[in-house]
Amino acid sequence: MGNKKMKLSLDEIFDIFDTKGDAQYGGEAITQLEHGLQCAALAQAKFASPELISACLLHDLGHLLHDLGENATDREIDDRHEYEGALCLEEIFAPAIAEPIRLHVEAKRYLCAIDSNYQARLSPNSQDSLRLQGGAFSTEEAKTFIALPYAKDAVKLRIWDDLAKVVGLKTPDLASFKSVVTSCLNGRNLL
Repeated sequence: MGNKKMKLSLDEIFDIFDTKGDAQYGGEAITQLEHGLQCAALAQAKFASPELISACLLHDLGHLLHDLGENATDREIDDRHEYEGALCLEEIFAPAIAEPIRLHVEAKRYLCAIDSNYQARLSPNSQDSLRLQGGAFSTEEAKTFIALPYAKDAVKLRIWDDLAKVVGLKTPDLASFKSVVTSCLNGRNLL
C-alpha cells in the first residue's frame, strides 16, 4: 500500500478478482467477488450507465491490492482501499469509474450526515470501518462533498454497496461483466 500507482491491465484486474476474490469481504459472510458481483448486478438492474456498473463491480479492488489480511478493520486499520483502487483504475478508465470508487467511503460518511437512520442500517463491520474512516460528515462537509463531480454516482454506488451483502444470492458471473467493463476502457491500456 501507499501512493505508488500500480499499472495493471484489465486482464490483470480480472485475474486479481479470479485469484483473490474468494477472500472474505470484511466481517461479512460473503467473499470480495460475491460482493462486487452483487453490487454490479444491483446497478445493472437499475439501468445504470456502463461506467457506474463497472465502478460497482470494481469498487473494492483496493481491498485485494494490499497485504493487510481479510479484515484490517478488526486490527483498527483503515486500509484506504478506495484510494488504492481508484489510483490503480484511473490508469485505464475515465473519471466516471475511478472517481465514484475514490468517493464511495466519503459517500457513506455523507449518507450518515443526511439520513439519521442510515448508520443504524449499516452492517456491524461497516459501522466499525466508518469510525476508522472519520465518522459522519458535518453538515458543512456533507454540502462540500455532494457538490463534487461524481459524488452523486458515489452515493448510488454506496447504497448498492450496502445492499450487496446477501449470502447465497445468485448473480451473473465475473466473465459476464467483462464486455461492459471493456466498453469503458479509455484506450491507453486496453487489455
